[in-house]
Amino acid sequence: MFTPGNFDQPGIGPQIWVSLYTLFLTLLVVVPLGAGASIYLSEYARPNRMTGLIRFSVEALSSVPSVVYGVFGAIVFLTQMKLGYSLLSGALTLALLNLPLMVRVTEDAIRSVPASYREASLALAASKWETIRKVVLPSALPGILTAVVLTAGRILGETAPLILTMGATISPNAYFSLNPLNTGETLAVHIWVIKIVGVPGMPKAQEAANGSAAVMLLIVLVINVLVAVLSSQLQKRLQGTVVPRAGGSKRVGN
Repeated sequence: MFTPGNFDQPGIGPQIWVSLYTLFLTLLVVVPLGAGASIYLSEYARPNRMTGLIRFSVEALSSVPSVVYGVFGAIVFLTQMKLGYSLLSGALTLALLNLPLMVRVTEDAIRSVPASYREASLALAASKWETIRKVVLPSALPGILTAVVLTAGRILGETAPLILTMGATISPNAYFSLNPLNTGETLAVHIWVIKIVGVPGMPKAQEAANGSAAVMLLIVLVINVLVAVLSSQLQKRLQGTVVPRAGGSKRVGN
């Protein structure tokens, strides 16, 4: 399964690698930009026409079909920036596609932190940035992780933007390569090619497509379980720690 595929023995090793590598490159762009924009909108920006326009634009961009982002990515990254069909072009296109989702969910998570947390921190002479960094963000971290999971699932399942920016094949010399300028084919694109388009002469193409879909679902499930465990551990830490005292112990909040 984890070897390069051929007509006699289907394999999806390179496709799994490209999917995970594309996911990493996309999150590398989406998470910092999305978190930064969310912090600005929720903590610094004053309610006015400009912030209202920004939020409206974020909501509007969330409803744009993914194929439109693919066309935009092909024009900007392939033609204007001359990156060609590559993992980098696909990752940047997916970053644009998923940035509105990341901003919206992360902003909701930050706004859900009680105002009393901020007031208590400021009352202890902490600066606004210290309050955000040491109080607000740790408290909102479970919600931010949820945003990352939603974004990751959408990244792994996209096809149209990647076909237009990454192509639908992997060059033999690009198997398991770290070069982001190589072409690539994710699992979702691989499933689309052999399930919908078809590969003439390929035996058991439908079985290969079904198996690839099962592997992709398993990858998404593993990511969700890992994030759920991490979120649970964070919530336990945020609920307080047990400190000893005479006659027993007590729980104190962070």
